[in-house]
Amino acid sequence: MDGRAPRIALVAGEASGDLLGAGLVAELKQRFPGATFAGIGGPRMRAEGFDAWHDSGELAVMGLAEVLRHLPRLLRLRRNLCRRLLDWKPDVFIGIDAPDFNLGLERRLKQAGLRTVHYVSPSVWAWREGRAAKIGRSADLVLCLFPMEPPIYQRHGVDARFVGHPLADAFPAEPDRAAARARLGLPADAPVLAVLPGSRLGEIRRLWPVFIEATKLLTLQVPGLVAAVPAADPACRAAIEKGLDGSQLANVAIFDGQAHDVMVAADVVMLASGTAALEAMLAKRPMVVGYRISALTYRLVMSLGMMRTSRYSLPNVLANEPIVPELMQRDCTPENLAGAVMTWFRDPEARAALLPRYEHIHAKLRGDASKAAAEAVAGLLAR
Repeated sequence: MDGRAPRIALVAGEASGDLLGAGLVAELKQRFPGATFAGIGGPRMRAEGFDAWHDSGELAVMGLAEVLRHLPRLLRLRRNLCRRLLDWKPDVFIGIDAPDFNLGLERRLKQAGLRTVHYVSPSVWAWREGRAAKIGRSADLVLCLFPMEPPIYQRHGVDARFVGHPLADAFPAEPDRAAARARLGLPADAPVLAVLPGSRLGEIRRLWPVFIEATKLLTLQVPGLVAAVPAADPACRAAIEKGLDGSQLANVAIFDGQAHDVMVAADVVMLASGTAALEAMLAKRPMVVGYRISALTYRLVMSLGMMRTSRYSLPNVLANEPIVPELMQRDCTPENLAGAVMTWFRDPEARAALLPRYEHIHAKLRGDASKAAAEAVAGLLAR
């Protein structure tokens, strides 16, 4: 870098990538005063001084059917971004999650002689392991959030580091339910169900009607039940409110963001599979995981044998056994969801047995992830 402050390019997809990117930018600024950061990011990254050429929400598509609909726009965005990055000549490019977008971009930049990092390993433990070698052709360095991932890459000669999970650093070991309820204005003594139907509009369209019906069933069985629903952004809130129109579901509190507080405040969490399941585990709350992908995507995944695991939610993957219920595709019905949630409400011994499992996983994931990731990037820049 001939003594000058580095140029660091990042592309973060979705709110979770924006959170990771903000922590990484903050740590890199400590190591490289005067460094410039640019690419694709969200409000948290911009707050750290990141120059967002595009917003991370532009990459927030999921499932094969949705990706196909948005493919021309995404390919055009990636081509234009690649040209701009090659003109800018960053000292390192860091793709944060969004593997369908970032890995192809990383491969082109690496072929052009730029150093590349992929932050957040795709789920090589769930999908075909051979993907690890392919990822290594795109990234000089892979930063992993989970301890079971680096050994898979090492079998394929790829430099991969376990840096810990930033969410494990963000959650205290013993979350305070009473304080969270006070911050949210929720009643101190009422039973509270946190309901998280997803952070993408496609997820909400598929899951929210099912979750609403499950919640209605639960209100008949749990007197005074309050449903607390965090909305990831204004568009998600609008979709959630629209779904409630005419539902006759009472005692629903919708919050702008604040998902962590909502989960901590809850007695039980009903949620879409994904990062939210990890957050509920770190909040130390019993949960039920439900999920549906488009029928086309599901048929392709199953017919091609692309899945290597029978476990979908991160608590079960990290525990290497089913410690929380997973209701996927046809099993994700209002009746099944409500029944599984009621088991947690009715069985205090099961809730107590779950807590030490959560605590053990939390301890393994904790370790100042943003700092460790920044140190790994600094090591790559020093080569």
